[in-house]
Amino acid sequence: MIVNDVKEILIGKEELNAKCRELGAMISKDYAGRDLVLVGILKGSVVFMTDLMKEITIPVMLDFMAVSSYGADTKSSGVVKIIKDLDMDVEGKSILIVEDIIDTGLTLGYLVEYLRARKASSIEIVCLLDKKERRKVEIPVKYRGFDVPDEFIIGYGIDYAERYRNLPYVASLKEEVYTK
Repeated sequence: MIVNDVKEILIGKEELNAKCRELGAMISKDYAGRDLVLVGILKGSVVFMTDLMKEITIPVMLDFMAVSSYGADTKSSGVVKIIKDLDMDVEGKSILIVEDIIDTGLTLGYLVEYLRARKASSIEIVCLLDKKERRKVEIPVKYRGFDVPDEFIIGYGIDYAERYRNLPYVASLKEEVYTK
């Protein structure tokens, strides 16, 4: 599926599947025998989290959080608003935050500190995409998929104005689309 608004396909479907297999194997090994809770950050992480958890061979629990630091803008404001919190008690459990893309690190930095108060036994991060050039807060990412350039990214769950999440690949969006 190619869309006229795509500037360039950065990561294809096969590469994404292979990375999920690789990360799933590492997570399965590292968390064997532990109570693991995958915490997906809505909405962008859903596609990645779904594919990733299929590759994890140990029992996992799922929960979701919805946070916003963008509002209607294309750049993070740095002010984090929790829209949906966890439904389960995570005290004594290992939390693995599943994130689609790390940009400035401000939102994730806030979330890690917020979740520490829940007394989880550990809190780690798995991200599909890392946009290191934009980092303002250093975030310890235990599992990383791909580095991406400082461009507006879409596809594989990641949107622009709620569009393009269903693309089966990761792509950059043409600048004229989001600067209209």
